[in-house]
Amino acid sequence: MSNKMIGTLVALAVSTVMVAGCGTPKGQGLTTPPVDGAVVASTDASTGDGGAQSVEIPMGAGSKACVILPDAASSARWETADRTFLTEAFTAAGVESDIQNANGDKAKFATIADQMLAEGCAVLLIVNLDSPSAAAVIAKAESQGVPVIDYDRLTLGGGATYYVSFDNVAVGTAMGEGLVKCMQANGDVDGPVALLNGSPTDNNATLFQQGYQQAIEDAGYTSAADQSVPDWDNTKAGTLFEQMFTKANGNFVGVASANDGLGGAAAAVLERNGQGGKIPVTGQDATDEGLQRVLMGTQCMTVYKAVRQEADAAAALAVALISGDTAAADAAATAVTVDSETGAEVPSVLLTPQAIFPESVKDVVADGYTTAAKICTTEELKAQCTKYGVQ
Repeated sequence: MSNKMIGTLVALAVSTVMVAGCGTPKGQGLTTPPVDGAVVASTDASTGDGGAQSVEIPMGAGSKACVILPDAASSARWETADRTFLTEAFTAAGVESDIQNANGDKAKFATIADQMLAEGCAVLLIVNLDSPSAAAVIAKAESQGVPVIDYDRLTLGGGATYYVSFDNVAVGTAMGEGLVKCMQANGDVDGPVALLNGSPTDNNATLFQQGYQQAIEDAGYTSAADQSVPDWDNTKAGTLFEQMFTKANGNFVGVASANDGLGGAAAAVLERNGQGGKIPVTGQDATDEGLQRVLMGTQCMTVYKAVRQEADAAAALAVALISGDTAAADAAATAVTVDSETGAEVPSVLLTPQAIFPESVKDVVADGYTTAAKICTTEELKAQCTKYGVQ
């Protein structure tokens, strides 16, 4: 592994954050009190102005980057995007990697971690299933001198060395503001909005809800039928939303669904009740199915999170740690995130999301996240793709 390649990857992580514009200006904190798990400062690490202190990392004996993904059911992204982009980034750096999926099983998650540590991982990237089980994995890894990067989800109380994700309150805000735009386009300037939230064990779901609920209520709407979906399970989401819809007699002007999987479940219920495309529904992750619904008008918007940028930033940190260049890793982590359980500030790389409406679906394709062939699969979708320049 060449020093040139390491430098290239770390520079990519730094430039990605700078282009994304996350955090606050150098030396300036937020003007409002920080929410749990939110960015509280974004600084130029070379100046030492605020933010987290330099991290001292005891290194294990391995030279391999290990990654544990959470499942393959809650979102297609984990296998179709994250695995691919992480593999590509590590391969480009000449670093061996081991990427496995826990498939929603916390016991399997722990077993995979044990195997990886026994086989000589130099750094461990994890996407937790919940904080307590992941915190145990982090403690074991760090006791063996292996630093841990929380990837996409912060492990509360876990004490990971770094955290790489998107500004998840901003993700929720984009959903909330997008839903407001769609409700107003329908002529609804107030009224009840159903909240179909993510898993209560996922800190990201809490942050998403903070963002979209605030945006919805600030615009004059009321939050109603507030329901979390265990394990981001799309089947459970359909059942729960059917119950919500029936109890409210369909009296919603919008549905804030926390990702495309939940949004698809809500959209299916609305379609069965003759309300498909009439009551706006949100989502995120820009899945192929979510983008198709956005084009067809049965989902008002989704949120695109450039997973390649996230994967590249995480890989850059891992490569720097494997090489022993903790200064480069610290320089890439230009933000800090508060662990709401411990109050600790976790050095972070946080990227900026993009709201996607029909006219901007083409941006997701242009970025290489998916292809027109995967989206424009029926005559109706082909017509919409032509209308909105998806090619």
